[in-house]
Amino acid sequence: MSRVILARRIAIAVAALLVVVLGIVAVLAVTWVRRPFPVTEGELTVPGLQGKVQVIRGDHGIPQIYADTADDLFRAEGFVHAQDRFFEMDLRRHITSGRLSELVGKGGLETDRVIRTLGWRRVAEAELPTLKPETRRYLQAYADGVNAYIHQQGTPSKMSLEYVVLAQKVPDYRVEDWTPADSLAWLKAMAWDLRGDYSAELMRARLAGSMPLSQINELFPAYPYTANKPILSGDEWSPTTGAPTTATGTTPTDAGSAIPFSSAPAKAASTKASGTDPAVAAETGPGAQRAYAAVSKALASVPVTMGRGDGIGSNSWVVSGSRTSTGKPLLANDPHLGVSIPGIWYQVGLHCRTVGSSCPFDTAGYSFAGLPGIVIGHNQSIAWGFTNLGPDVSDFFLEQVRGSTYLRDGKQVPLTMRTETIKIGGGGEETITVRSTAHGPILSDAIDGVAKAGEGPPVNGKTSPGDYEVALQWTGIQVGQTADAIFGLNKATNFAEFRAAAKDFAVPAQNLLYADTAGNIGYQAPGVIPVRSRYMQNAPGYWIRPGWVSSWDWKGYVPFAQMPYAYNPPKGFIVAANQAVTESSTPFLTTEWDYGFRSQRIRDLLEKDPKVTPAAMSQIQGDTRSQFAPTLVKALLKVDLGNDDFTEQAQDLLRHWDFTTPAGKSPAGAAAAYYNAVWSSLLDLTFDDELPKDLRANGGDQWMEAMSQLLAKPRSAWWDDKRTAGVTEGQSEILRKALVDARLDLTRELGKDPSDWEWGQLHTLTLTHQVLGGDDVPGIVRQLFNRGPIEMPGGSAIVDANGWDASKGLDDASRSQAFKVDWAPSMRMVVDLSNFDRSRWVNQTGNSGHAFADHYNDQSKAWAKNELFDWPYSAGAVKDAGGDELTLVPGGSSS
Repeated sequence: MSRVILARRIAIAVAALLVVVLGIVAVLAVTWVRRPFPVTEGELTVPGLQGKVQVIRGDHGIPQIYADTADDLFRAEGFVHAQDRFFEMDLRRHITSGRLSELVGKGGLETDRVIRTLGWRRVAEAELPTLKPETRRYLQAYADGVNAYIHQQGTPSKMSLEYVVLAQKVPDYRVEDWTPADSLAWLKAMAWDLRGDYSAELMRARLAGSMPLSQINELFPAYPYTANKPILSGDEWSPTTGAPTTATGTTPTDAGSAIPFSSAPAKAASTKASGTDPAVAAETGPGAQRAYAAVSKALASVPVTMGRGDGIGSNSWVVSGSRTSTGKPLLANDPHLGVSIPGIWYQVGLHCRTVGSSCPFDTAGYSFAGLPGIVIGHNQSIAWGFTNLGPDVSDFFLEQVRGSTYLRDGKQVPLTMRTETIKIGGGGEETITVRSTAHGPILSDAIDGVAKAGEGPPVNGKTSPGDYEVALQWTGIQVGQTADAIFGLNKATNFAEFRAAAKDFAVPAQNLLYADTAGNIGYQAPGVIPVRSRYMQNAPGYWIRPGWVSSWDWKGYVPFAQMPYAYNPPKGFIVAANQAVTESSTPFLTTEWDYGFRSQRIRDLLEKDPKVTPAAMSQIQGDTRSQFAPTLVKALLKVDLGNDDFTEQAQDLLRHWDFTTPAGKSPAGAAAAYYNAVWSSLLDLTFDDELPKDLRANGGDQWMEAMSQLLAKPRSAWWDDKRTAGVTEGQSEILRKALVDARLDLTRELGKDPSDWEWGQLHTLTLTHQVLGGDDVPGIVRQLFNRGPIEMPGGSAIVDANGWDASKGLDDASRSQAFKVDWAPSMRMVVDLSNFDRSRWVNQTGNSGHAFADHYNDQSKAWAKNELFDWPYSAGAVKDAGGDELTLVPGGSSS
């Protein structure tokens, strides 16, 4: 099932009533739009403050907050976040708590069922008492600041325009006070979107019954270490030896097996998935396939909060002062996440007026509205960036369920069960039963099956449908201390303190890049990484595991001391763009790396420049060259089109193309448009004829590497289009047909003359509101909240990673829907460690979440063109930049 944006989940419930709103909006639009806008000048009372707090907002509404105590600093951050982004915060906590239906009505039920099954909120509540005392204090101070805003505004309509619209469906909605667990639950959503290879695991399992393993394996090539270098190579990283230990401190043996559920030694890759091994037969049988499909449906019901999909990742790199024009390190970061309005990040500065042990923060950067502190940025001594490590931290276990029991080492043992009641905004409620095994919650019945039995006991004494269910084991629903890590990073002043903070960064595991004002650079891989059983040590995560055999269980976690890190590597730079971390298989992190097209391009550009300037760092962020295109174009130019002059006109665009993908009118832009149309058609002809609709090729780095391998295998089964009965096409015919089809598609879309084609006309971004921006919402309402379209350069697996999904649009009259931007750099920053005030940054939209406010999308045009703004940090630079000044003062009641 393709991913469905949240708007489509609730549109049926609210669309008819939105029409009623339109007439009212015409009369009261100005009042409703402006009344939630924040007060940014003068003086406001915030209960609980110990002293005055100064909030200075510059040209783009970015607050720099100055306080005397850490508690006041985070209390003010909570208040300011709520002023600008409260609806986003409220939406996020309803999603992460499995309470979306309370906000939007019945349209949120499927989402709530799945998230209640996962138990994000329950884990957040259990996590809170395990955190450091100061972390708990900061979370509470932040919550107090949010609540000061809630009580000050009083009614939802004074907090955001969205509540006015949604009130037509849920008229009695009341805003609850914020709690520390609301902030922690958001970390679970972040971890969910950025976890590792769950989609590949399900894909392999679902295909295993329909094709040979050798053909499936062609979709998942090995990482090309020779062509695309890992983050750390050779002797650059520590520790350089050692194997991950189990929970008891022993080293697991490595029997190795690439065959699902086999406890025997590895078999040949050509072994059929439908072989005689009973466990393999169970894994590919109809009961298992039903369960896998149900899990896929459940996963698709969870709204995208950060961004998911092939290509979701980030660029980050750091260059030592020996290789920069400034003589000090430079650090760049641009996380590639989902696109929305408002954007994911909120820019802010958090400054203790006197930095010391009692108030150790002097930090600026990108935060999440709803979570205190800075997630990515710098303080007075260090800077840090994130890219997704993407380790294999989740496994699906096939379980043999009978009624209220499941099979475990030859015995039927009781399922763990709990009931959850979901309240529905506008009236009503639904009770579900959540079932769990030793591995985790059963996801295969989260939407269908026993979970929909209603309010009565849906499991006891009844047999679940089919013979098998699927449970999820995932580190994200275990108690962790990632919140401690965020505050630790914010106040770290050297690499040792940075690593100590990283040790607590449990989920989502990130590549952490580091630089400091003393001239040092570094890297750390953190995270809670499972150690698998010996049966799957060579390929953990390749296949769903048999839950009824305990020897397949996780055996512990990789000790932090064995996680890769580097400090001042000899080459003078570190590039972390989701590629493999090292060539070593110890410790095992994953097999599902990004294939390194972006990372290698960044490396190549850095290696060509003996003295990298801050401007060059920014230029690299906007690089639009495709690293895969030369491989495919070489094959396309060999295709003999015969007397087809019409298609040859388009093919000629590729002959002198420099493989860049600009948005405007140019020969390169015309070639990029045709190339991407050919690529979309080629994916459909090669892969989509044999894949389920919801597993179609999206065209990201995995598919590029797979195609690179297939071009050298002209006899691969993938080259036959199974939709043409009685015809076996072969490689040359498929390539020819892709060229022809793309020529026809673009003629319809962009005109007959190929020289007039523009990539930017196809490759557009509409910044879409998560709730009220979807196609099923009336156009006049969408126009209130959405912005765009914007013509965009770049593409999937390109440094300027404005990604698109080739699987979209295949069922529409217009194939061009595939080229719409689905993910992109969520922000960009270049930190200059020689002078923080010379650092630069830009956000995807703006800091405000209020439609029509000055800062709703005031950075979008610059962001789309890869332009950065000044980033004032020191008190003097902030003062010189000017802006609105608000003073928050103690007093009043917190109730």
